[in-house]
Amino acid sequence: MTGRRDVLLMRNTAQPLPKSRVAIGVAIAVGVLLGCVFAFLFPHGLFLPTPILTHTISKSDNAQVASASCESSERMNMLKSEFVAASEKNAELKKQIRELTERLKLAEQRKDQAQKQVLVLGKQHKAGRFGTVKGLRTNPTIIPDESVNPRLGKILEKVAVQRELIVALANSNVKDMLEVWFTNIKQVGITNYLVVALDEEIARFCESKAVPVYKRDPDVGIDSVARTGGNHAVSGLKFRVLREFLQLGYSVLLSDVDIVYLQNPFHYIYRDSDVESMTDGHNNMTAYGYNDVFDEPAMGWARYAHTMRIWVYNSGFFYIRPTIPSIELLDRVASRLSREPNSWDQAVFNEELFKPSHPGYDGLHAARRTMDFYLFMNSKVLFKTVRKDAKLSKFKPVIVHVNYHPDKLPRMKAIVEFYVKGKKDALEAFPDGSDW
Repeated sequence: MTGRRDVLLMRNTAQPLPKSRVAIGVAIAVGVLLGCVFAFLFPHGLFLPTPILTHTISKSDNAQVASASCESSERMNMLKSEFVAASEKNAELKKQIRELTERLKLAEQRKDQAQKQVLVLGKQHKAGRFGTVKGLRTNPTIIPDESVNPRLGKILEKVAVQRELIVALANSNVKDMLEVWFTNIKQVGITNYLVVALDEEIARFCESKAVPVYKRDPDVGIDSVARTGGNHAVSGLKFRVLREFLQLGYSVLLSDVDIVYLQNPFHYIYRDSDVESMTDGHNNMTAYGYNDVFDEPAMGWARYAHTMRIWVYNSGFFYIRPTIPSIELLDRVASRLSREPNSWDQAVFNEELFKPSHPGYDGLHAARRTMDFYLFMNSKVLFKTVRKDAKLSKFKPVIVHVNYHPDKLPRMKAIVEFYVKGKKDALEAFPDGSDW
């Protein structure tokens, strides 16, 4: 009985096993399915970061962004400062480049000058027989630099004849004298002349009279003197203005406006020197130089000291060639006049032209020639000597410069009456000198 009961029990226990296996399989399948569903619906998981953590991260990100923005602003300001500094440095470098370029050009011109002198002199030679040796007198001209002032260069191409012309500076203070000046230039038939107008009124006046005129570009240093300056102040400007003419390769006959033209001066220019100038001298001695003996009795046997004297060149009428010494002369005079505002331009002009080299000073190595004082006549020669001499009064000068007399305009008109219109007594009413 016992054995049968055990068999029956085993049967009863064994029957449910297939059903359990099915249930387990179903459960697994459902679990996998739910896992897929949750994986699809919640790819980042069921447990998200807490709001506090998210807020903290957000604040951290914002702080990083703000910090980056601040750093970016500071970096921008630093870059701007560096840009400004670089711009200033660039401007300074450009200035240095211009200066070095100018020095290089001058060096090349000096080299060219030396080469031309070698070509003129040729190879070294022994000195010739007594009385046959002559040194080099004429310096070669510079290489024209058209970049200096292209606008002026175009004007000069039209006005100049054989690269030379008469140039006068004028402002409205000398308008009446200027009219006498250019009227007689036209009368003589001179075409190569130019007025450098120092104010708008003179520019318009010249244009209305069909007179060649050049109005400079604005320059504070020059314009302040040009508009209101007197005769001597305006006269001093020419040394700065003329430099561009020479750099462009033109020879200039510089002329004040208190000059009456009676013949074409270019027919009487030698062109063998850097500077040819009229003289303030009134005879052969004063015009061309003489031995002046200084007496000092206290020295006994050596009481007499011999000196050389010459009356100054007139800085209101001179012919200047475009050479290195000529440009150096203009630079020296202009520089001194800017440092010594009370100096007279004519005195400085002669000091720089004649003073020799000595310890602490290098003199100017320029060739110079004195013009014939009867051809290029000053008003002292005319009123004190020529008008009183029957023979000399028949002689017609090239120009007469009214430089010795303050009543310039009436004397200019009288000179025109005497030499152009033939009025014999036109000069008689004037004293030799002046009443003031």
